Amino acid sequence: MKKYVTLGEVCRINMGQSPDSSTYNKNGEGIPFYQGNADFGEMYPITRHWCTIPTKVVEKGDILVSVRAPIGALNIATEHCCIGRGLAAITVNSDMVSRNYIWYLLKSKVSMLQSLGTGSTFKAINKNVLNELCFQLSSLTEQDKISMTLKKVDLIIRNCTEILGGLDLLIKSQFVEMFGDPIDNPNGWNVKPLKELSSLITNGNTPKGGSENYIDNGVTFLRSQNIWRNKIDLSDVVYIDEITHRKMQKSSVRYKDILITKTGRVNTENSSLGRAALFLGKDGTANINGHVYLVRLNNSVVPEYVVTILTGEAYRKYIRKVCVGGIDKRQINLDQVEDFPIILPPIEQQNQFADFVKTIDKSKFDVQLLIKNIRRVKFYDQF
Repeated sequence: MKKYVTLGEVCRINMGQSPDSSTYNKNGEGIPFYQGNADFGEMYPITRHWCTIPTKVVEKGDILVSVRAPIGALNIATEHCCIGRGLAAITVNSDMVSRNYIWYLLKSKVSMLQSLGTGSTFKAINKNVLNELCFQLSSLTEQDKISMTLKKVDLIIRNCTEILGGLDLLIKSQFVEMFGDPIDNPNGWNVKPLKELSSLITNGNTPKGGSENYIDNGVTFLRSQNIWRNKIDLSDVVYIDEITHRKMQKSSVRYKDILITKTGRVNTENSSLGRAALFLGKDGTANINGHVYLVRLNNSVVPEYVVTILTGEAYRKYIRKVCVGGIDKRQINLDQVEDFPIILPPIEQQNQFADFVKTIDKSKFDVQLLIKNIRRVKFYDQF
């Protein structure tokens, strides 16, 4: 007979709490302090701050869960540390469950946890959501077998992801070989501001009432968390109705528009400020909120060429230099986007580069399809 338990019955859940700002620093004084998902690495957190008077501490080996958007991201604590309110720590009862089993359980429940998030600005889950998470409890031997299978699946996906990274690097290398650094411009190409190469540069709007306008199905409404480096991620997408969409026709997105994040953090590995992606959907099927810029290029430049410039490391440094705002969270103003300097080699060379990108994208699609097919297999049904 199958036995079901809740997470709270087999684990201790410790919700984070931010210490007084006067007690944390970047000088290595005290114990590591992780505020939220921004401090996460692939498996283990990256220490950027320390705390001398921690309020909530966790131990080495505890599973760290992001309880604020993006809800459900996971890491493992590598040492005694302090966590802020963006995280929760889970300590397993090793007599009943293995840490690996709980790790994969939580991975399997990310979509469900995200659906339970509440809040108008940033979605979040509370302790009760984690406490009441129900799952099938197998024997420790069976848990180990399940965990080993899922670990092998993870390894295959990780290898595929590394291949994708290598293909992205090929594109960057080809760009530098053909055009050089787009900021230093060693080849002396003609340079024009982005506004002279565009028919439209605008930002979107956040409808009055915010998340109250979101519906289950409708027009895709893209926010900054959906825009990554030349990738539009729809895992946390929301929708608006046609009436709201028509009221915001100026920011209705068309095929091969470039979308750029307007605000975000700069001191993280995946800096959320100034990320850019090419929209490849149908005209009029999406809109953008007030934290995203839309750039519609004219025929004097090739979109694949321009978005490669905007997503390169040289431009990342340039954006950090020109952005405005606080120490960490900053903004790019509209006039700064309009003045982005773009080097202009002959259009024939831009098209040659775009053809190369399309060839690489075909290889990327094949690898991504493999990952998708692996994930489609219902490994997680065992929970």
